[in-house]
Formats: sequence, structure tokens, C-alpha cells
Amino acid sequence: MSTTSPPRVDDQPVASRRATAMAGLRHALDRPLTSYYLLLGASALLLTIGLMMVLSASSVYSFKEYDGDSYAIVRRQLVWVAVGLPCAWIASRLPHPLIRRLAWPALLAAMVMLALTQLGMGRTINGNTNWLALGPFQVQPSEVAKLAIVLWAAHVYARKDRRLGGLHEVIVPVVPVLLAVTGLVMWGRDLGTALVIMAILLAMLWVVGAPLKLFVLTFSGLSVAAFFLASTSAHRLARITTFVDPFKDYHYTGWQPAHGLYALSTGGWFGKGIGASQQKWGQLPEAHTDFIFAVLGEELGLIGTLLVVTLFLTIAFAATRVAVATRDPFVRYVTFGVVVWLVGQMIINVGMVLTLLPVIGIPLPLISYGGSALVPSLVALGLLVGFARSEPEAARALAARRRTRSAGLSAGRFTRRGL
Repeated sequence: MSTTSPPRVDDQPVASRRATAMAGLRHALDRPLTSYYLLLGASALLLTIGLMMVLSASSVYSFKEYDGDSYAIVRRQLVWVAVGLPCAWIASRLPHPLIRRLAWPALLAAMVMLALTQLGMGRTINGNTNWLALGPFQVQPSEVAKLAIVLWAAHVYARKDRRLGGLHEVIVPVVPVLLAVTGLVMWGRDLGTALVIMAILLAMLWVVGAPLKLFVLTFSGLSVAAFFLASTSAHRLARITTFVDPFKDYHYTGWQPAHGLYALSTGGWFGKGIGASQQKWGQLPEAHTDFIFAVLGEELGLIGTLLVVTLFLTIAFAATRVAVATRDPFVRYVTFGVVVWLVGQMIINVGMVLTLLPVIGIPLPLISYGGSALVPSLVALGLLVGFARSEPEAARALAARRRTRSAGLSAGRFTRRGL
């Protein structure tokens, strides 16, 4: 009795398809406009998700605080988007010399606003004096300061690019000025923003090749200052010491992180659906600001949270490509500074919600409610998009596309006239 052996599985077609897919991916990444489209697409998706989540997470709070109007907060966010998008577009079109000329005025304006905030013109909210009233609006000067210090430090280091081998050239004047800005922020007891500014400083020092001992000294000073600031507030110190186990002090400092965990744990893989969050009905404080990531996880599930994190990493990947490819040191330093700022804030915010880090009041960029944070973030992303489209190969590709489009329109008009 003869038996037939089962057909052998030929692995060659599978390997061939895998190689073809990898070759296609490499080809797509090698295109001159890849970084430009990745930055533009990821930023647009994050902004869209942010508006959707602000609408959902703020609806209950808005209904309660604004006489039954569930859309009051999202309308304000839309106003800030309407302000921020034109600013981002203008930033993407500015020539690099003009951006550099704006660095010093931006830094001085940010420091003046920070000083005014601490000298009697600021408002204290949630224990932090970091709001400044400008007519009918309230802004956080510290958010403007993040963009200003990135531009200013990049401008200074780009001007001294050939002299950065000496320690004095690396330190002066960037380190003292950024420490002064950090001091003004910490004066208002805003520990979270101070940590972000110090992260930007460390990133700048790393990019320009600062020696290891300077990193150790800066990090040690940051740790001492953070501990001192935390010890001046019993509430903040309790949050820092109980963040690992928020259920230990469930009804006080652990209430917010515990309910953030409740929201994430009930979201499952795909979430409960937009608008179906239960924790936003009063149990979760700051549901539309610092803890919007928890509502996002509850309504969009693990898939939604991973999508948001992936989009931030996409921005970091595309921006790093631009920074590595450019020959302009100013573009390189600004790009790395913006990446550390936005991605660092994302990591801190997600870490807060997951109780991996203490709650220190850091919003999720482009997602959380707040115009003071949204507009500078959009301007920063606009700068990155402008850097990506001004790279020589990208500029040539865009120019060729415009010529092709113009030729097509001309041919169409000629055809219509002939008919």
C-alpha cells in the first residue's frame, strides 16, 4: 500500500514576499518627502484625536459648570485651534534667518511674562502660580517659554557651532539663562514644567557634545531642586511619595491616579466607544486636561492608546531624520529640542496616568485641553514641517510637483478652448 507524503510548504514565496515588503518600505522611506508627510500626517491625526477626546472628556464638566452647555470647553479649544493652525502655517513658511532673528525677542518676552506672573499679576490655580491674565484670555507663560528657549538656545549654539569644543562655550550663556527660566517657573511652584525645561536643556547639551561631568552636575542640581520644591508643599510631597500605590491614600492623594487606572483597566482592547466613559462623570479630576489619556484609554481601549503613542514616536522618527540629514546646525538643534519637549511631555503624562511617575500636572501635547500649550506646540510642529520641506531634495520634489500641476492646468485650459 503506497502512501503519499503531504506537500511540503515552500518557504521561498513567504521569504520573497517579506523581502519585497521590506524593499518597498525602504523605498518609501527613502523618498524625499517622506519626513514631510510623516510630520504633517501624524500631527494632523493627533490634533483630530485631541479635539474628539476634549469633546468627550469635557462634556460632563462643561454641562455642570456652564449652565447645561456640554460644548463650552470644546468650543474654546476650537478657537485655539483656529489661532494655532495659521500660526503653524506661517511658521512653516518663515525663512531660517528670520526665525533666528526672532529668538532673542521670544526669549525676552517669555521671561518678562514669567516675571510678571510671579510679581503680582499671576493667578494661582491648583497650587501653582503660573497663569497670566492678558485681557479676556489667561495664558501660561511657561508654555511659551518652552518654545522660546528651544529657539534661543539653538540660535546661540548654531552661532558658536565651530567653537563648541570648549566647556565654556557650551555652558555660557545657555545654561545660566535656562536655569534662570527654570527658577522663574519653580518660583510659581510648577514642578512639572520645570522638569520639562530641564529636559530640553539636557537634550541641547547632549546634541552639542557636552562632557559627561556636565550632565552629572546638571542632573544632580535638578534632583536637589525638585526635592526641595516638593518638600515645600505637603500635598505635592504626598503625591510623590504615594504614586506607586495610589490605593494606599485612595480618598486623598491617590484619588486621581486610582481612577485613572480604573478608566484604563475598563477600556479593554477596543474601548467602550466615544462618549461612553464612566470615570469622566465626576470621579476623575482633570479628565479633559492632565488625565485625558485615561479617558482615551477607557473609550478607545489599548488600541487607541497605542495609536497615540505611535503617532508621537512617528513625529520623533521623522524629525530625527530631518535633524540627521540637515547641514544647518540651527535646524538640527531646534529639531532635537522640539522632539525632547513634545515626546518628553508625552512620556511624563502617560507615566502619570499609568502611576509610573508622580502626578505633577503635565498635559498631553495636542490632546489635552488648553490653548496655552496647544498654540506653541502647533507652532513648533509647523517649524519642523517647514524644516522638512526646505531640505534640498524635498524642495526640488515640491517644485517639480508644482510645475507638473501648472502644466496640467495649462493643458486643461488649452483643451477647453479648443473645444
